[in-house]
Amino acid sequence: MNKQSINVTADAVVFKKEKSETFILLIKRKNPPFQNQWALPGGFVENNEDLETAAKRELKEETGIELVSCEQLFTFGTPGRDPRGRTITIAYVGFAKENDKPKAADDAKEAKWFNIKDLPELAFDHQQIIELAISRFPQDHC
Repeated sequence: MNKQSINVTADAVVFKKEKSETFILLIKRKNPPFQNQWALPGGFVENNEDLETAAKRELKEETGIELVSCEQLFTFGTPGRDPRGRTITIAYVGFAKENDKPKAADDAKEAKWFNIKDLPELAFDHQQIIELAISRFPQDHC
């Protein structure tokens, strides 16, 4: 029998529209790997937890933002995407209200809205995740 050692995470791609601009919510990581780099809010799925519930929980724990609903975007599982070991993430897309203000907590050192046209360097493969989300949810959709 094949023994696998695979971790499962859930990430939240959260957009908001402000005036005519579109923003995305990022956190600055408090812990390694990629400590002090910007990333999508997210983390490990608990053993008895639904995937969407995990994405919403991690988002709330790290930023204080609560989503009523979100939609599964894609599953990312390229080997080597996480230096801690084989990790598959399921990304979810949601839309925040214009007045939602993030507050960093838990594994996040900082939480901040970034204009999608001016993103910092990102941890893991989060640039790829964001690019797919933007292509599937055009700016005028937000």
